[in-house]
Amino acid sequence: MAKTGGFAYRLYRGEADLNIIGRRKVWFLTAALLTLVAIGSFVFRGFDLGIEFEGGTAFNVPAVAQDGRKLTATEVQDSVKKAVASVVPDGQVSAAQGVGRSGKEQSFNIRASAMSTENAATVKATIVSDLKVDATHVSDSQVSAAWGGAVTRQALIGLGVFLVLVMGYLVIRFEWRMAVAAVSSLLLDLILTAGVYSLSGFEVTPSTVIGFLTILGFSLYDVVVVFDKVQENTRGITAGSTQTYGEATNLAVNQTLMRSINTGLVALLPVGGLLFIGAGLLGAGTLKDLGLVLFVGMGIGVAASILFAAPLLSWLKDQEPRIKSHNARVLSRRSAGRSEGAAKRTEGPSDEAAPALAGSSPRPGARPAAKRNTRGGRPGATGNRPGGGGKRR
Repeated sequence: MAKTGGFAYRLYRGEADLNIIGRRKVWFLTAALLTLVAIGSFVFRGFDLGIEFEGGTAFNVPAVAQDGRKLTATEVQDSVKKAVASVVPDGQVSAAQGVGRSGKEQSFNIRASAMSTENAATVKATIVSDLKVDATHVSDSQVSAAWGGAVTRQALIGLGVFLVLVMGYLVIRFEWRMAVAAVSSLLLDLILTAGVYSLSGFEVTPSTVIGFLTILGFSLYDVVVVFDKVQENTRGITAGSTQTYGEATNLAVNQTLMRSINTGLVALLPVGGLLFIGAGLLGAGTLKDLGLVLFVGMGIGVAASILFAAPLLSWLKDQEPRIKSHNARVLSRRSAGRSEGAAKRTEGPSDEAAPALAGSSPRPGARPAAKRNTRGGRPGATGNRPGGGGKRR
């Protein structure tokens, strides 16, 4: 019978047959390699920490001079770097980031090393003199690294509490193996998202930390949707002998794949607008840190729930004695069915169609055997039709 319906329909019916669970070694190896790259970036490259975590002095400089001339980010950065070097010879200056809309409301934010109030005032005076900007629009702010440390500690405490609550919920709602697979998927999402931040050199700010905590909830939602379908498909599976646990899990992944993709796209569209339009086109630099972590984290979360969490759950369940025995029984029955089918074919074709063998399936694309005429000869020959023996006139 020909397959009908679109790709999503065939996925739900299990007719698309995307063998995701069967390729779990590929997904595990890919996840391991990406994790190693991320950890290597943590060790050798590190993170570009914002002023809230490292401490220092931030200067805000208008993007338009008093004579109406529009200043560039490079021009402002060079001016600040020269002014800071005059008071702190070994001082560091970060790249200038645009803040606000284009026009007179736009300004540049530049982070520099920590300095005293007197030195900060000297730097501002030098900037005003060099760039010919309005002195009342040039400001500075002193930030202590202790504040960033407190934010980090609170974020880690919040992460720990979240993971404990998630483990408890999943153990009660499903089982401990599903809880382990789900939390492993969440940790993989966090590590890979942090690796993207480290490799890209994006500045880590409090908005980034908030984004990391936000993607945990989204990733957990997608994992729970997949696991709920897995639980539905595998309920009472050991009572039968037609599917292994991995095959039932693979069917559940196929059935929820379109839902996961659609949910991910709907969530990523507004986040993409926040990142590419808000931060890119409108110049809202404060949205860039939050937008990037949400966009990357949500995308990785959808992929991890399908390509990592479900295969890991299948591997954990295959180690359970009850499931291991069930899988062996299913595979043994199929092997026996194939052996019996091979023996029947060796004996040659019979006059009557043989009944279907238990546990076997017809070869895809095989044509049904033509029914043999009991009176001998080719079916439909003129010699076998009534009155077919005479000559045609």
